[in-house]
Amino acid sequence: MEPIPNPPRWADRLLEYFVSNHLLEDVQGDLYEIYQRRAKMVGIAKARREYGWNAVRYINPFFRKQKSGHNTQPLFSATMIRNYVKIAVRGLLRHKSYAFINIVGLALGLAATIVILLIVLNELTYDSFHAKADRTYRVTVRALDYNPSVSFAIAPALRNDFPEAENISQFWHWQEGMIKIGSERYSEKALAFADDQFVQVFNFDWLEGNPKTALQAPNSIVLTESAAQKYFGKEDPIGKTIQLENRWDLRVTGVMKDLPSNTHFSFRFLISWATIQKDAEKSPFWNIQGGFTYVTLPEKVSAQKVEALLPAFIDKNWGKDIAKEARLLLQPLQEIHYDKRYMTHIVKTRTRESIYGLLGVAVFIILSACINFVNLATAQAIRRAKEVGVRKTMGAYRRELIGQMLGETSTLVFVAVMVAMVLISFFIPVSESLLDIRLSSTQIMEPDVLGIIAGIVLLTILLAGLYPALIQSGFEPVQALKSKITDQSVGGVGLRKGLVVMQFVITQAIIIATLVVASQMDFFLNQDLGFTKDAVISFPVGQKREVLLQKLANNPGVQQVSLASAGPAYNSSFAPFIAPEFGVTENQVTELKRIDENYMDMFQLKLLAGEPIRKINGEDSIKRIVVNQALIRKLGIFDPQKAIGKQIRGAGDPCVIIGVVKDFQSESKHALIRPCILSYNPKSFWQANVKLRPERMHETLASIEAGWTALNPESLFTYEFLDEHIAKKYAQEQNVYNAFRLFATIAILIGCLGLYGLVSLMTVQKTKEVGIRKVLGASVSSIVLLFSRQFIWLVLIAFVIAGPLVWYFMNQWLQEFAYHIQLGPVIFLISLILTILIAALTIGYQSIKAALANPIKSLRSE
Repeated sequence: MEPIPNPPRWADRLLEYFVSNHLLEDVQGDLYEIYQRRAKMVGIAKARREYGWNAVRYINPFFRKQKSGHNTQPLFSATMIRNYVKIAVRGLLRHKSYAFINIVGLALGLAATIVILLIVLNELTYDSFHAKADRTYRVTVRALDYNPSVSFAIAPALRNDFPEAENISQFWHWQEGMIKIGSERYSEKALAFADDQFVQVFNFDWLEGNPKTALQAPNSIVLTESAAQKYFGKEDPIGKTIQLENRWDLRVTGVMKDLPSNTHFSFRFLISWATIQKDAEKSPFWNIQGGFTYVTLPEKVSAQKVEALLPAFIDKNWGKDIAKEARLLLQPLQEIHYDKRYMTHIVKTRTRESIYGLLGVAVFIILSACINFVNLATAQAIRRAKEVGVRKTMGAYRRELIGQMLGETSTLVFVAVMVAMVLISFFIPVSESLLDIRLSSTQIMEPDVLGIIAGIVLLTILLAGLYPALIQSGFEPVQALKSKITDQSVGGVGLRKGLVVMQFVITQAIIIATLVVASQMDFFLNQDLGFTKDAVISFPVGQKREVLLQKLANNPGVQQVSLASAGPAYNSSFAPFIAPEFGVTENQVTELKRIDENYMDMFQLKLLAGEPIRKINGEDSIKRIVVNQALIRKLGIFDPQKAIGKQIRGAGDPCVIIGVVKDFQSESKHALIRPCILSYNPKSFWQANVKLRPERMHETLASIEAGWTALNPESLFTYEFLDEHIAKKYAQEQNVYNAFRLFATIAILIGCLGLYGLVSLMTVQKTKEVGIRKVLGASVSSIVLLFSRQFIWLVLIAFVIAGPLVWYFMNQWLQEFAYHIQLGPVIFLISLILTILIAALTIGYQSIKAALANPIKSLRSE
């Protein structure tokens, strides 16, 4: 007779889950006997159905586990939690080095992740705190290029032609100005003008004054809190007088809180628009001086509908010719921070991709910290096998063991959180300094941030603690008590190798990315710009130009002097040009620089053909100009010599090309080099450029300031080094580089801690093996190689994975720049070598210590 198959497994599992343990054996035995008997009587199929039905009938309150006399203690009761914490603390005290590595690694990971979270939240909420943010737009102009600024004449015309607009506000950011308070003079860069509609569009917090009237009257000024404290201390600033540019006496009418970090505005002094309104209203369409115009639309009016009406608006107010050349666009307020088409020295944009990239770094860092924990916990599991065996023998259930181990992990994570909070107070000011952002530790207490942090902590507990808990709770008591639990039996070796590879992938990815950004920054600042930038200062010419030139010429610390409308790295003005002779009949944009006869020599502009700019008396009917290579390429000329003598029209004037210079970088490397026209025009010499001798530079600067101030007693002398001005063009990229440096250091440190802990446990586990090898004649180097060989292989595997991934993403980042480095093998090889060195140094100490240990001590117990 054939044997009767077992009853349905699902029914047994149902019984095991619901029936109390002290009743389970009897219930299953009775049901099994009935099943055997019924199978012979009615057949196997019907007997299996009856067995399942009988199992279901035992799901009632009497047989439930909670009703038994055993295991009545809930898994997460207060008593059990206290017990878990007590056991966790004892374990941490017993294994101090293990606890230290885990706590420090998790604390660094959590602190870095939370700080990055604050940065990302700050970046992704730019200008979203204004009540009308979703309906507010900045009016921009698209002509020869995208320009965020428009003429001062736009806003009054919009108010006249679009009365349905809820608000129309004007704002003008001054680059720099001199203020005078009492008898003291100061230079300020955060000056701005705004009309009374500004406070209706933008919701900044006010401390004093009436926002509705503070900017209505002419000669009114509103200060931020920090500006008020700087200049007036504890005095009430309301009603005080501030003189601006020796021209306006401004009365303080309000004080607002310092601007939040997530706004594209950066003023500290806000002056009423009525102060300059008469002059501003006279501006023609193309007179663009850096003014911004903002429009708030009614709730049910779409921006696309209004934008479609703007061509007719230009035609009506400024004529068909301008309507053909220019388009007015509505840029959403909440997109200003991310739109790189409108990047200016005032508004620094940042792409969302770079923000998400930073968030990715945070994920990598916390993942690396969790990998450390899992690696160390699984390696430590064998040392705790007997403890688990004893607990199971004494009646502990698997879910209780899992609860205990998750409790231990939770305790360790919460200790790490407390350490992380201390680290955050250090990381925030460092991040603010390196990344040029404003953060506050009080942001952590905001409900949304607390919720996200709680989620990160919970996820960390699950990621770091769940797998080791499942592994350890699954040990068989007999094997555990007989010390038969090994890495192979729990599958720990393969997992740890996989996690170490993942950690090396993260480390190498961050190192490669950091090296790429560093190389690109070096390319920005130190590669050939087309002109010399070292030891050159720029400052306003001021009054009595000829006397100033004489003073500078007689100064022994001055090497060369040049006057111009702007230096090579400054954008002074742009204008259209055409060249009908070469088929260029549509207006093309060119940069205009008015320079003197010393300019090209002092900045070492390379003359490719023709002659340089020379001093001329009077004005020529045809302007003699020097152009760059970009301009002659627009004409279809590629041989500079063939461009000499050719005529074009620039800024409406007939011009003849007398020379061609090599392209030089007047803007940042984000954009292609524009065509540029250099010409002689003393009326536009507003900037003095001075090349200093390296000896006694501070004394030279002091003497230049004294001479300039004597000629301009009512003004304040300010200057800027050319190389510092160039560096400002890449402030955002410098911030990205600083972020990578900071968080790469943290990621590497976390990885080193985990690797050190793992090797430490390996040396303990292999103590007897090392002793036997030494007795048999193994050298120190062979013992060191025993420990390091497998990790070097893991580094190489990680490099094969990380290299292509980072190459793809960093190549995408480089495409944001018109001029950039090429990703070659050198950067990747440097990263590989650095990672191997880091791993070798981390492994080296413990492996050498194990190799030098006395084998007699390790083998004495055998």
